[in-house]
Amino acid sequence: MRIASRVSELSRFGCYLDMMNPFPTGTMVLVKISAGDAFFEAKGKIVYSQPNMGAGVGFLEVAPPSQEALERWLDGAEKEHKRQSD
Repeated sequence: MRIASRVSELSRFGCYLDMMNPFPTGTMVLVKISAGDAFFEAKGKIVYSQPNMGAGVGFLEVAPPSQEALERWLDGAEKEHKRQSD
């Protein structure tokens, strides 16, 4: 099953998926995120589920190219946050 969702709270260890009908806790998922020409993919597991809101995903397996894309996104977000707080 393929479901499009908005991603928030992205970290090195997981993310939050906004969705009205989230998967139950314990469900194995494949998370795919793209931004511009960068792409991230990870095998994960639903660690908590909130009906009508979304689900928290813990990443279990991330390939090196996806890990590099994630690190670039997080570094960019950190730099942007520092620039806004100065």
